[in-house]
Amino acid sequence: MHEWALADGIVRTAIEFARTHGKDKILGIRVVLGELQDVNEEILKFAIDEIKKGTIAEDAEVEFVLEEAEFRCRNCGHEWKLREVRESFNERIKEDIHFIPEVVHAFLACPKCGSRDFEVVKGRGVYLSAIKVEGEE
Repeated sequence: MHEWALADGIVRTAIEFARTHGKDKILGIRVVLGELQDVNEEILKFAIDEIKKGTIAEDAEVEFVLEEAEFRCRNCGHEWKLREVRESFNERIKEDIHFIPEVVHAFLACPKCGSRDFEVVKGRGVYLSAIKVEGEE
């Protein structure tokens, strides 16, 4: 269900962008999927394809780019990637982070110093990184 809400926001944002810029057709959409969000790409693609039917985005190609999650400890400055610590997550933790990525602080600590005071440098959220349009200006 979460993917459907994301898909709706993606399509609406692309259409609003095109209309604001006087364009009458969306040719392509590039969506960045932050690894931390753990979005099901297949469900999101299906939802986008369904939601864009009958709109100026109906024929738009949809491209997904996965952005790897990276963290930086505010205590010691150590940087690490989610893939380095992901094996410690069970399915419930993955689901919690999927819906509320900020809870990652409750489940992760810096692998070097153990601090939970770290920032998410990359790999959080879902966003449009490009919209290709055509039409009158």
